Amino acid sequence: MGRSPVNCRALFAHYWVFDLRRKFVLLLEIGLVLAGLLLGASAWKLNSALEQPLNLTQEQLLDVPAGATPTGTFNRLENDGVLKDAFWLRLYWRFNLDGQPLHSGEYRMTPGLTAEGLIGLWQRGEVVQYSITLVEGWNFRQVRAALAKHEKIEQTLSGLSDSEVMEQLGHPGVFPEGRFFPDTYRFVRGMTDVELLKKSYNRLDDVLAQEWSKRAADAPYTEPYQALIMASLVEKETGVPQERGQIAGVFVRRMQIGMLLQTDPTVIYGLGERYTGKLTRAHLKESTPYNTYVIAGLPPTPIAMVGREAIHAALNPVAGSSLYFVARGDGSHIFSDNLDAHNAAVREFQMKRRADYRSSPAPAPAAKPADAPVDTPAEPSPAADEAAPQSPQ
Repeated sequence: MGRSPVNCRALFAHYWVFDLRRKFVLLLEIGLVLAGLLLGASAWKLNSALEQPLNLTQEQLLDVPAGATPTGTFNRLENDGVLKDAFWLRLYWRFNLDGQPLHSGEYRMTPGLTAEGLIGLWQRGEVVQYSITLVEGWNFRQVRAALAKHEKIEQTLSGLSDSEVMEQLGHPGVFPEGRFFPDTYRFVRGMTDVELLKKSYNRLDDVLAQEWSKRAADAPYTEPYQALIMASLVEKETGVPQERGQIAGVFVRRMQIGMLLQTDPTVIYGLGERYTGKLTRAHLKESTPYNTYVIAGLPPTPIAMVGREAIHAALNPVAGSSLYFVARGDGSHIFSDNLDAHNAAVREFQMKRRADYRSSPAPAPAAKPADAPVDTPAEPSPAADEAAPQSPQ
C-alpha cells in the first residue's frame, strides 16, 4: 500500500522548510563574516587615519576661526595636504566627541604630531597663547603704541582719541592716564585691544581697592584716586623697591607742611612731546597743570601706570624727617633732612655726573616665552637734567 498524497506533501514541506532554514543560517553566517570583515576593515581604516602623522616638515599654526566646525577643519586640512582620510576622522568625531566644542584660536602643529594628537589638542582647547607686557612707569601713549604694534592683537582703536578709547571701554569721561595696571597679559589670537585694555583697567581697580583697604590710618588722602596720583610720582622717581615708601614719606611730609612737591617727572609729563630728554631751569618755571615746581599739592591726574608696590608705598608712607632726596646715579637716592645737606648731596652726585649716571635703575629685560612674543616699545631714559640745587631730587 502506497503513501497517501497528504503524507508526501507534508514530507516535501518539511524538507523545504529545513532547506530554507539551512540557507538562511548560511546566509546569516556569510553576512556575519562579511560584517565582521567590514567592521575589521573599518576599524583598521579608522585607526590608520587617527595614527597618521601630519604631513609637515616644519611647525605650522592652524588658525581655527570662531564658528569653525570639525568637519570643515578636517576637510580644509585634507585639501591642504596636511592629512588624509578626513571622512574617517569626521566619523570618529561624530561618534566619539559629538557635542564637544571646537575652541577657536591657533593650534600648534609640529612634525610627528598625529591626527589623533591634533584632535587631543582640540579636545583640551590647547590654543597658542601670546603675551604682552605693560611696564610700570609707562604713560598711556606708550600703552597704546605697544598694543598697536602687537600683530596678534585685533586692532579696533586705531585713529581714536584717548577720550574715544575710554568711551569704547565703557568709561566715558575718565582720564586714561594711570588707570591701567602694568603686568604681563596672556591672550589668544583674535583678542581685541579693547578686551585687553578692559582687563588691565579692571585689574588696576581691584589692586587699588585692595591696597586702599589696607592703608595706614594717617594716610593723607580722601579718595583712592589721590593715592593713585601719588603712587605715579613714586613710580617715576624710583625703581628701587625699598625706597618707594621713603619717597612717598618725603612727598607726604612736604604736603603736610605746605612745601611744593618739586618732582621732575611731573614737569616732564606736563611738557608732553616737547620733552626731548633734557630738563632745564626754564622748564621748571613753566606754568603747566602738572609742574609741581609751580603748583601746590598733587598734580590733577596720575602721570604714569603704577604697580602694586608703588600703590602700597603711597598708602603706607615711611615715617621720618627727610624732606629732600637726590639720585646717586645708580638708581638709588640720598635722603636729607635739611636744605644744606641736600645741596651738598646735589653737588656730589649731580654736579659731577659719570657717563653712566642714571636717576633710576636700568630696566631688566623681560622674559620672552617662545610661544608668547612680547612686543613693547622701549622707553627712552631721561637725560641729565639741569634742575636747580634746591630741587628735592
